[in-house]
Amino acid sequence: MSATRLRILSAGPGVTIQDGGRRGFLRFGVTESGPMDRLAHRTANRAAGVPWDSAAIEVSLGGIELAVEGAPLAVALAGGSFNVSLDGRRLPSAVVIRLSADHTLSVRAGDSGAWCYLAVAGRFDRAAELGSVSMHTRTSIGGRPLEAGSVLPVVELKTPDLDAAEIVAPWLERSGENVRVILGPQDDYFNTEQIAAFFEATWVVSHQSDRMGYVLEGPKLSPAKGFNIVSDGTAFGSIQIPGAGRPIVLMADRPPTGGYPKIATVISADIGRLAQLRPGHELRFAASSVEEAVSALRHEMRMLAQPVTLRPLGGSLSAGSLLRQNLVDGVTDGEC
Repeated sequence: MSATRLRILSAGPGVTIQDGGRRGFLRFGVTESGPMDRLAHRTANRAAGVPWDSAAIEVSLGGIELAVEGAPLAVALAGGSFNVSLDGRRLPSAVVIRLSADHTLSVRAGDSGAWCYLAVAGRFDRAAELGSVSMHTRTSIGGRPLEAGSVLPVVELKTPDLDAAEIVAPWLERSGENVRVILGPQDDYFNTEQIAAFFEATWVVSHQSDRMGYVLEGPKLSPAKGFNIVSDGTAFGSIQIPGAGRPIVLMADRPPTGGYPKIATVISADIGRLAQLRPGHELRFAASSVEEAVSALRHEMRMLAQPVTLRPLGGSLSAGSLLRQNLVDGVTDGEC
């Protein structure tokens, strides 16, 4: 058994382990799963010094409290604006921290955001199922959600240069702009008035929302050609209109196929922003083009390709950590 383990002291509902996703099995009816907010998940992993698609703990609004057993372990947290504390000491919501056996780390829902990711500077020692350790909450592929008493062995530990540092990641500060979508693939099932109503409405995230789909409350949409189609493939961000007329945005644990018309699809660069909306929050949609969607995703990838900047919170610094920091606060021409 690994000499280092994370012990879960408490966990709210829906706290799972998610890596980059279970790819290549949709044709067999197996959903990808993976993180709800890919950008935050990748940011946490990069800050922990591991590959971007490594397994991390996805923390829901119910929060989590954990402790390390054995050798010290560095972890990175990124995502929504959660309340993070170490032995009662408040920390930034995006942070890298070294945990020792006498520490208790608490992550609770804060001002905004629905998901937070805890990445480890190492690797969770778990057997992959169909090429992934991601947990699918409805089928238990990959295991059950974490709960009090769960123990997670960690191997291949990396030695951090800092005891504690804030992750400087401006891209995690999501804007309140409209969520961009591309119409289709069944937008032809809706007449002009219904499509206009879809874009003009202010939608509210329902309390029925979960990792499978976000149900939206607002005006009822009625496809002119009816609600039933021959089942076809779904995508992360597909917006189905079932018989009740309330849109459902299909999320990470979506079914591989669906038999309701899909009026639009959220562009990849905006899915994480939508995922971070809590029940009761409002949103509106805006029409996008394929070219704009590709450009937005490329911009996101360029941001993630940049070195992760860490701002020390205290403790000693090594020469290596200093070299990785952006210590220049500005420039001047020398004239006052």
